Amino acid sequence: MYSAVRTHDYDYPESEMDERESLYFDTISLADSEAAAAAAAHRKSISQSRNTIYHSAVDLAGDENRSSLRLGVENAALAWQPGYRQSTALEHLNGNGNGNGNGGGDQTDAVIAAQMIAMQNGRGHLPTGIGASTEGNNSGGFGNGGGGAGRGAGGGDDEVSRRLLRTSSNISNKDKKLPITYSQWKSRTYRRFDDGKRSVDFVLAYNGEDQLEEHRRKREIFEANLQREGLQLEHNKVQRVHFIKIHAPAEVLYRYAEVLKIKVPLKPIPGQDQIFAETAHEFKSCLSRMCRSLFSSVQLNSELFPEREPRIHLEFSKNYLELYDTEHPNFLDASTRYSIISFILQRQHFVEGEETADNLGIEKLVQDGIYTCSYTLHDKDDRDRLLKEWANISKWKNLQPLDQIKDYFGAKVALYFAWLGFYTKMLIPISILGILCFLYGFITWGSDPISRDICDDNGTIMCPQCDRNCDFWRLNETCTSSKFNYLIDNNMTVVFALTMSIWAVVYLEFWKRYSAGLVHRWGLTGFTHHVEHPRPQYLAKISRSRKLAGKTTTLDPDVPFWSFKFLPNFTSYSIMVLFICISVIAIAGIIIYRMAQRASHSILGSENSMTFKVMILPMTAGIIDLIVISLLDMVYSSLAVKLTNYEYCRTQTEYDESLTIKNYVFQFVNYYSSLFYIAFLKGKFVGYPAKYNRVLGFRQEECNPGGCLMELCMQLVIIMAGKQAVNAIVEMLIPYLMRTIKELSYRHGWYKSHEDQRLVPYNQFTEDYNLLPAENNSLYVEYLEMVVQFGFITLFSLAFPLAPLLALLNNVLEVRLDAIKMLRFLRRPVGMRARDIGVWQGIMTVVTRIAVASSAMIIAFSTNLIPKIVYAASSGDIELNNYLNFTLAVFNTQDFQVQPLLGESQHVNETVCRYTEFRNPPDDPHPYKRPMIYWKILTGRLAFIVIYQNIITMLQGILRWAVPDVSGRLLKRIKHENFLLREHIIEYEKQHAMKLVQTEVSVGQQKAESNLRQRQSETANRRSEEATSFV
Repeated sequence: MYSAVRTHDYDYPESEMDERESLYFDTISLADSEAAAAAAAHRKSISQSRNTIYHSAVDLAGDENRSSLRLGVENAALAWQPGYRQSTALEHLNGNGNGNGNGGGDQTDAVIAAQMIAMQNGRGHLPTGIGASTEGNNSGGFGNGGGGAGRGAGGGDDEVSRRLLRTSSNISNKDKKLPITYSQWKSRTYRRFDDGKRSVDFVLAYNGEDQLEEHRRKREIFEANLQREGLQLEHNKVQRVHFIKIHAPAEVLYRYAEVLKIKVPLKPIPGQDQIFAETAHEFKSCLSRMCRSLFSSVQLNSELFPEREPRIHLEFSKNYLELYDTEHPNFLDASTRYSIISFILQRQHFVEGEETADNLGIEKLVQDGIYTCSYTLHDKDDRDRLLKEWANISKWKNLQPLDQIKDYFGAKVALYFAWLGFYTKMLIPISILGILCFLYGFITWGSDPISRDICDDNGTIMCPQCDRNCDFWRLNETCTSSKFNYLIDNNMTVVFALTMSIWAVVYLEFWKRYSAGLVHRWGLTGFTHHVEHPRPQYLAKISRSRKLAGKTTTLDPDVPFWSFKFLPNFTSYSIMVLFICISVIAIAGIIIYRMAQRASHSILGSENSMTFKVMILPMTAGIIDLIVISLLDMVYSSLAVKLTNYEYCRTQTEYDESLTIKNYVFQFVNYYSSLFYIAFLKGKFVGYPAKYNRVLGFRQEECNPGGCLMELCMQLVIIMAGKQAVNAIVEMLIPYLMRTIKELSYRHGWYKSHEDQRLVPYNQFTEDYNLLPAENNSLYVEYLEMVVQFGFITLFSLAFPLAPLLALLNNVLEVRLDAIKMLRFLRRPVGMRARDIGVWQGIMTVVTRIAVASSAMIIAFSTNLIPKIVYAASSGDIELNNYLNFTLAVFNTQDFQVQPLLGESQHVNETVCRYTEFRNPPDDPHPYKRPMIYWKILTGRLAFIVIYQNIITMLQGILRWAVPDVSGRLLKRIKHENFLLREHIIEYEKQHAMKLVQTEVSVGQQKAESNLRQRQSETANRRSEEATSFV
């Protein structure tokens, strides 16, 4: 029997009453008719539950009494003040009030409970003996005393019950009931069944106003099938959205754990400590202990996240139930339980009679609107602990509690966060190297002969950069840009590129080594995706196929590739190629925009100013490029999901990999094509003033003296930083704003219709209902963002050595922001098993190999390294004093193909100008032709690409060979564990067989003794009969 606890220290108006507490009083308490009417005006959001008694004072009295109390609520004569607080029933029973009033205990829970029962039984007065002996003076009804802040509702229910029964000793047995506070009521039902014992493992929700008979029938059939599988269901129909709480008993978990081949930890096995000690020795060296003490500030709180003892794992089998450690946190943890229930939900039919794949699974029911959603529940204690110690930006430097993340979200999510954390830590050394390279450029700023000659030059006149409206310009106008160009194009560029290529391989190899240890610790070694069951969508697609109709009787038939899978795959990838072409066309359009801006008066400033040429034009083009890239990304991402749904993907892993490949190939072209253009094409095929190579009538863009590396740097920063900013807005800001606007709308009554009323979150499943759904491929976006970033820093970071530092700063926040998003904004995802990060590992390996060729070509064609070497070798000018003049060709202005319109320019009488090319002068027998030095430089560039790529490829191969995917110690441990496990099972089987034999022998002996006694008895009886007959 439950009753409400009220006090009067409520210092804000009833209109602002918390909806969850309002629901509590709606379901538990009784009130005066006038007060109830006044309160009802302020609690419109829960009109559906207005007359519902949930855990009421008559819960133990049955449905009839419950109905009678509902009818008596409105006629209750018990007056109450609009103030209340959360506090313990024991506190009110003792009358502990801290305020200044006359009677902190003038109305105890015993009084409320007794009056509620008395009214239920048709009596309007209190039973004798209630409310007479408390501290303070009663003044007929509720006193004006208050109470201090409540101490919260905790345990002590037994003590409450004892004291209450002692206080109400004069009450009839029928009227003795237990009072309960809001906090106690909430804690008992927060994420449990009404009995307060069984936990809610899964929740189905549907619209309570859905009156369609077909929907109701399908729900009944589906729920009946769930119960036949052994799941326990309980309905909650308090509000407009009805919920079905699902609990999986141990028997169901055991049965499906065996079907799904889930590995669970065993009890300690004799000999395992020696195996673990040998492995632990690797991590307990003097160096590791010193590092641990040095970085103690980043360690996890050992009290909140204690280190777990290692255990040997074995696939679950009910035959070996005695061997498993059922008390271990990894034994059928929450994520495993949820995955088992999800597996059951996806494979239950909801149509009687012909059960086909088309009427199968919860996803189909949600898609048809029969259920609004299905989801697992967050755990308040575990989530609060993770929010405090992990999903907290102030904990950015701390390690991640990967074991607890795995228990909470499953191995697939935990591997993502483990990979992201490992990738972030691996960025630290390369970021430090990038900073050193940048500092080297600053320190040696003044020693660069190119920028020094450009800044000191006063007489070199450069040719116009467009046909008609551009004027001649002086070389020293590019002084500032040439100095900035030196920051990224100096002697350290090759060193940084070489180190980046080696770092990428080291990172990938050490990640595979690190993840192997994690996977083994979680009992997933040997897990393969071949044990995955088919997707319900795949089975439904097959069942609708006319070609397969009648050809197979199996539920999971073999689908031929050429007759079934080829056409959907071909169509899907053809559309992908089409969008790639659209992306390339969009980039080409931006390039033409840049050419057109060069050829016309710019609205952003004078086209002859170096600010416009070097800064404004590349920046505006980069911003436009980012906008186009983002728009194409959004369109294709949604299209790719539909294309993948069109394919025949049997398992969820196949589906994820197909979606990933299509998306990443498109994103590769979409994000990197403009950078590849600047690095490899811009300024390489311009021609010369007498004969420019044109595109749609426009001259091609030229690089500034010193190369295009500076512009590549600017484009990289804009796209990389802009993409990270866009992702942050999409992932965090938009969900936060949506939730805030929704809360403000409900608070101020902007939603007037009943269907738009907010669900009152008074327990865990109603709170989680208002969160965003967690999709099966929700990690795809996170992986894609990070892998695209990995491509930026491996393919183009030598154009901006600080790119790894930007990635590091972003990722430090990304880890925490992703954690916050998953814990605060998303429903808890169903845990999924995984042994690696899937196809992303192969994608990064391919990107690493492409990065080698990319770095070699950027160094060869976009930097001055090879021209400097050739010039120094051919001229003997090691100091490069005349190198700038060497790179500038001479042009006679009379030979212009299109004469510029100079007007009142001061350069009207110029007869000679310079341009960046290796060509003969006009007075040469072969004017404007390629000199021999050009071919020497081209040969040097090609030779550098071949030599650099082969050297790096060889070093990468050596590293892959030297760093195995699984450490030798771990392989040795796995081998010893398997041997020990086999011996342990053999010994167990032997003992079990001996017990059976002993039991059979014992039974046989007992049967033999019984037979002997029976024969002796029969012999005695026969002799007795013979003696009697003889007599």
